[in-house]
Amino acid sequence: MTSPTNPDTTLPPLELDEAKARELEERFDSEIRFRPLSPRANWLVGGILVALSIFHYYTAGFGLLSEMVHRGIHLSLVLGLVFLVFPATRRGFEARPGSWFRPTGIPLYDWALAAAAVVAVLHVPLIPLDALAFRVGNPTTADVVLGGVLILLLLEATRRSVGWPLPIIALIFMSYAIFGPSMPGILVHPGATVAQLVDHLYLTTQGIYGIALGVVSTYVFHFVLFGVFATRIGLGQLFLDCAAWVAGRYAGGPAKVSIFGSALFGMISGSSVANTVTVGSLTIPAMIKLGYKREFAAAVEASSSTGGQITPPIMGAAAFLMIEFLGLPYTTIILAAIVPAFMHFFGVLVQVHFEAKRNGLRGLRPDEMPDLKDAFRRDWPTVIPLVVLVGILLAGYTPYLAAFWGITLCIAVGLLNPRRRMSIGEVFAGLRDGAKYALAVGAAAATVGIVVGVVTLTGVGFKISFIVTSTAADLSAALGQILPAALFAPQTLTLLFTLMMTGVVCILMGCGIPTTANYIIMATIAAPTLGLLGVEPIVAHFFVFYYGVLADITPPVALAAYAAAGMAAADPFKAGNTAFRLSLGKVLVPFVFVFSPSLLLVTTGFTWTAFVLAFVGCMLGIACLGAAISGWLLVRTATWERVLLGLASLLLVAPELYSTLVGAALIAPVAIRQWTAWRSADALAAG
Repeated sequence: MTSPTNPDTTLPPLELDEAKARELEERFDSEIRFRPLSPRANWLVGGILVALSIFHYYTAGFGLLSEMVHRGIHLSLVLGLVFLVFPATRRGFEARPGSWFRPTGIPLYDWALAAAAVVAVLHVPLIPLDALAFRVGNPTTADVVLGGVLILLLLEATRRSVGWPLPIIALIFMSYAIFGPSMPGILVHPGATVAQLVDHLYLTTQGIYGIALGVVSTYVFHFVLFGVFATRIGLGQLFLDCAAWVAGRYAGGPAKVSIFGSALFGMISGSSVANTVTVGSLTIPAMIKLGYKREFAAAVEASSSTGGQITPPIMGAAAFLMIEFLGLPYTTIILAAIVPAFMHFFGVLVQVHFEAKRNGLRGLRPDEMPDLKDAFRRDWPTVIPLVVLVGILLAGYTPYLAAFWGITLCIAVGLLNPRRRMSIGEVFAGLRDGAKYALAVGAAAATVGIVVGVVTLTGVGFKISFIVTSTAADLSAALGQILPAALFAPQTLTLLFTLMMTGVVCILMGCGIPTTANYIIMATIAAPTLGLLGVEPIVAHFFVFYYGVLADITPPVALAAYAAAGMAAADPFKAGNTAFRLSLGKVLVPFVFVFSPSLLLVTTGFTWTAFVLAFVGCMLGIACLGAAISGWLLVRTATWERVLLGLASLLLVAPELYSTLVGAALIAPVAIRQWTAWRSADALAAG
């Protein structure tokens, strides 16, 4: 273990260098790392990126286009840009001299692929709606050819920007659609011809032009752009100053600043990697200098930053997707997300606190703390856009209109604020950088449309649900013969095993594809499975989303953990494992709100009594789990105490009263021993 740091060591001020943060993000986030371009190509690509942002900004404020046209323009620009900025191989990221084959740093074949993608995408929106309705089910040769071209180009664009896993999943689903008669057992189906499959994926809104692409092109893009501008005008620095003032003075100060800062920054970011490199550029060096191990410092930042995707009001793309999937108001989604997000950060905070106390790590001294009054005097205008955005959302207006006014006010504050003034060039740079985030997620969302289209075409989702629930029922029956009947009811065990299998699949799926894509796939396939067992739709969707987010800190991919490890010069695998351990609270919380839906505040049958019982039980369970893992409560824990605390944590979050009482009983001897030892140590120190 790490020994306490020298108390005379002065930590550097937590001042955000936005240029350095953007440089780190481009270095560690493969989704926005572009190939080297010549100055002329750089201007061209930058102009198209700015045009993409202006298109979305304008339509958000002055009205969206028709469904197919809006999605078509978005996807055509996204795919065209993907082929221009993402090379076909890793060698394409190396700077090489220009040639006739690569006159601007972009090979001629990528220009051809970009043009083909634009033509294939815009073919459908240009068909009059009346004519398109008659073409569905009876496609022309041109429809089939261009649809096939788009599918192939989409898979290649997704491979370049996101990686192999998602295109492979899409290919497996398409193969299932075509070879249905050859499938085993319950998975058999009549099958579809290539033309029928292309028709369904290309000409309808149940495939490529479906809900996933629609949400990205109407909601997600606008809030990502808002987050970029909010950071540029100084809101991120104000959040960090607030976090340092609230948590910095306590044991292990920089680590707790990381947690609070990431929670606040996640409100405007919604990206695990962006959150990690921005906040981590300040907190990771401070944690290491204070005395935390490098792997632990990286893990704290990664696990905290992953919470950005579950923190209202932005929540990555999930909140907007849930609006479409569930047909619920945005305010309902963000209200439901408040308590689970709090539990995640509480779980990380508990373990960080125990680690700091065990190693005797100090907090920030007064001379290392920011002056909060001065921070608000300097940056108070930066809060205006966020307050207005949230106010418009709460007033019931559309999310993209709220984002429009948020972006508008960010630009206004940036241009008018004399303490942190943006130039016109920086405004265009913000528009360019905001569009960068749209490329990978746009390609992934369209590819997920292929998976969703196959599910709607073949009905495989219901078959998978039947297989999962049947397996869970068999496991429940087997275990029910061993456990006391009073501990868990058979229905509870069946649901428990279904949740466990669903959670594992969500994590495995998320290890290779973006959270947004993972959520859409699991919401299409796994959420209906939970619905068969009586779980409310909003609860089921939150469950699969939370477990998909865990993939950002779960090896072997763990994008956020690996980014933090790179900044800390730590072992990426160890950092990923530690980050997962710190996020075990997030592992427990979804089970809690499935069995105690009142924790989400908006579910049917909500009562304050049920909420308080679930809330208190969840906090106690997470605290016990943190103490068991860290080996510290009030003093160092013995092995028997860690075992009892681990068992108590599982029982405290369980839905049955009997199990909760047993969990509380297990804590009692540990609490007595810890209190006695702590008082003795305190008295000894005082004497």
